[in-house]
Amino acid sequence: MKIVIATTNEGKLREFRQILSPLGFEAVSLRDVGVSADIAEDGDSFEENARIKAQTVYDLVKTPVIADDSGLCVDFLDGAPGIYSARYGGEELDDTGRVEKLLQELENVPEPLRGAEYVCAIYAVMDEKTEFVVTAKMSGIIGTEPVGDGGFGYDPIFILGEEYGSLGGKSVAQISAEEKHKISHRGKAAVLLAEKLKELGYVKS
Repeated sequence: MKIVIATTNEGKLREFRQILSPLGFEAVSLRDVGVSADIAEDGDSFEENARIKAQTVYDLVKTPVIADDSGLCVDFLDGAPGIYSARYGGEELDDTGRVEKLLQELENVPEPLRGAEYVCAIYAVMDEKTEFVVTAKMSGIIGTEPVGDGGFGYDPIFILGEEYGSLGGKSVAQISAEEKHKISHRGKAAVLLAEKLKELGYVKS
């Protein structure tokens, strides 16, 4: 079964292909189906933004679609940057600029108040009657300076807790892609996605 991934991000598309191919799905990009729509993500939650993207694309292609929305929520900032994670501080900032802004916001804030979580919502529209969302999280704290050169976004300052065993105390930018996929918000949401697709009968046992 062909399933459209509502993204132009090649890394994200590659991740979803790795997840969905063993389940019998052919994951294709927006470019593959000729969609170039600029979708306004104007929802008030990760789930709503993912739904908007998935439903908009489904209405255009009438083929199963999945879309995700994710971001970082910091306790001390009352959940910010949240759904605005990718454009925190303004469109002119890059990943490094957003990291620097967040560290400035948390300057002199003690570690117990620096708790944070990555959140990922994946929304699937399979047909006119079947749609669902799954959400997963990864918890940690915000460090005081960037560490590591892997990952992307806020990974260099997102420090894993003791519950992650040998990875505890490391930033997400210090662990391998394979390690990250096993524990990350997106990796865990993808597992929930696969389980839901099996439950609904879209995947043969």
